[in-house]
Amino acid sequence: MRIARFSIDGNVGFGVLEGDSETEGGPVLDIIKGHPFAEFERSGQKVPLEKVRLLPPVLPSKVVAVGRNYAEHARELGNTVPDTPVVFFKPSTSVVGPDDPVGYPAFSGELHHEAELAVVIGRMCSQVPRERARDVILGYTCANDLTARDVQRSEEQWARAKGFDGSCPLGPWIETEVDPSDLAIMCTVNGAQRQLGRTSEMVRSVEELIVHITEAMTLLPGDVILTGTPAGVGPLNVGDEVAVTIEGIGTLTNKVIKRG
Repeated sequence: MRIARFSIDGNVGFGVLEGDSETEGGPVLDIIKGHPFAEFERSGQKVPLEKVRLLPPVLPSKVVAVGRNYAEHARELGNTVPDTPVVFFKPSTSVVGPDDPVGYPAFSGELHHEAELAVVIGRMCSQVPRERARDVILGYTCANDLTARDVQRSEEQWARAKGFDGSCPLGPWIETEVDPSDLAIMCTVNGAQRQLGRTSEMVRSVEELIVHITEAMTLLPGDVILTGTPAGVGPLNVGDEVAVTIEGIGTLTNKVIKRG
């Protein structure tokens, strides 16, 4: 099931995506009653996908990101794979949705893309054992952990380098039924491939990350875990269109603009 968050005529809601570009009339959203973090009903009221604006699929209280979770990516930046996961935060204000423009941060001269699988938490959870990790997941979406690489190198804390406004595009929707263990993940810039990997290359699995993170903190419905990026990260310029595609989920596209 694919669940999208959208706006139409000033109203915001959630809907289940039905059909695709090959379906007569194109894909539609069946608006749901309530929200997807509990049992819900489909209203039967359907709107064409082309008539709505897709929003970030969730508004997380926090985005918990994991660094250096792909060995080749760690090596390409001159790092080793750490003994324990490198965990950092991206604030809620960093989140934008599909097709939203991303402003190039004025304090950086080296903005990089990082295609990532994002895990969307479905219920409040703490100290989750591995065998129950899948139970707390609502689904998965695409993410781009945009990074001011020069700032990351020059500042010991990554808060500014990875937490600036617009640095966490998410979308286009939440896929609830995909198996995250071996999915192709790709990033293109202006149509040219930059990154290509598989989630099976992650040093630590989705389940391991949930266990590690919830040992320390409570996750709330709608919180997001970013699981790391494969090798091939590189620079973005104003005017570039960057797209993250994950097998079985979809494509998240954003354009880099000059920050006003």
